[in-house]
Amino acid sequence: MLAIKPEPFKELQNRLKSGDFHVGIYGLGYVGLPLALRFADVGIKVTGFDIDQHKVEQLNSGKSYIKCITGKHIQTALSNGFTATTDFSQSSKVDAQIICVPTPLDQHHQPDLSFVTDTIDAILPYFRSGQIMCLESTTWPGTTEELIQPRLEHLGFNPGSNCALVYSPEREDPGNLSYSTATIPKVIGGITPSCLKLGQALYSRAIDTLVPVSNTRVAEMTKLLENIHRAVNIGLVNEMKIVADKMGINIHEVIQAAATKPFGFVPYSPGPGLGGHCIPIDPFYLTWKAKEYGINTRFIELAGEINHQMPSWVVQKVADALNLYSKAINGSRILVLGLAYKKNIDDSRESPAVEIMAQLRDKGATIDYSDPFVPVFPNKRDYHFDLKSVALTSETISSYDCIILATDHDDFDYELLQKNASLIVDTRGRYKNVAQNIINA
Repeated sequence: MLAIKPEPFKELQNRLKSGDFHVGIYGLGYVGLPLALRFADVGIKVTGFDIDQHKVEQLNSGKSYIKCITGKHIQTALSNGFTATTDFSQSSKVDAQIICVPTPLDQHHQPDLSFVTDTIDAILPYFRSGQIMCLESTTWPGTTEELIQPRLEHLGFNPGSNCALVYSPEREDPGNLSYSTATIPKVIGGITPSCLKLGQALYSRAIDTLVPVSNTRVAEMTKLLENIHRAVNIGLVNEMKIVADKMGINIHEVIQAAATKPFGFVPYSPGPGLGGHCIPIDPFYLTWKAKEYGINTRFIELAGEINHQMPSWVVQKVADALNLYSKAINGSRILVLGLAYKKNIDDSRESPAVEIMAQLRDKGATIDYSDPFVPVFPNKRDYHFDLKSVALTSETISSYDCIILATDHDDFDYELLQKNASLIVDTRGRYKNVAQNIINA
């Protein structure tokens, strides 16, 4: 065990207070890259770490691979001292290590923290006294205490004495023009009160509003509650959509009417299922951990079940719609509009559109997609399509037996689509007016 030395801890306090410190961001995706750029914008030296050499090369050449981040922003950060690397030995040079890596589910719907543990294991050989480690990845309550703290202590690093350890969940919302990394309030919890103070000193340089909580478990649970709240309410409105459809009622009109109530109601929009890295995944982190305490989270799991079944419901609606034209899915040419999980972004992680495509292909359909933000079908663990985005013209639109509006990007020409499509299955309620060739799903 290393002797506890208060000097490096005090030095970290002074560096964070003065603003003369160096930040390392681990994972340069939709969470890590905006955070790295924000620190660079306020004059903090930043090194971005990623295992993807291609990403690192793009960033160091001033190019962006995320739609909502411009190349100009990358170039400005580079001029401010930002650099990207795959060399984790550079970790010894930073004062703060912020981990922003994915926390997916495995094939059995169990939490997969391998990205977190692999990153920490890559950092630890270069960890030193007087550093602060921050986890931002969404995870089950207790992860920071039970997974990370013992790893540090095994090497003689004691959070609150010669290093600091905090948890501060990411709250990025790609494509949201109303809020930015700087303006979204940031929850933060520390292993000790002194760790919390250091975490606040770190993030206060880049984030306008901090929300300190009593410990890391509270911060971890806060993130799960935020996303479970959305998952449950989306599950509710998706179930309401199915009921309304059977009754011949337009659920979107119902939601608009209900939203006029000035209290006690928050509108949520139904869709073809859940997408993104958070909402479809995070609830299962809590349901998994709750079993350790003998608790079955039936309400959360039911919402997950409903949302998980929505792509299948859409496929059945497509089958019913084609049947009206004396056609079957087998042999039909079907175009899916929107590969991203929500409109106006290029992120297709966990997108229900992909599951819809897979189910239709399995039923014998010829599948294409069109998405202005995803020009080539990306590499995915569970799905493979050798496809490129189809340009929307009068000729291409009219060549399909059915078009599925899975993601309602503003860039789509909806008038052109309605005018030329034989059949549109609208899963987003984009078309407000009833038309013969439009089916709500």
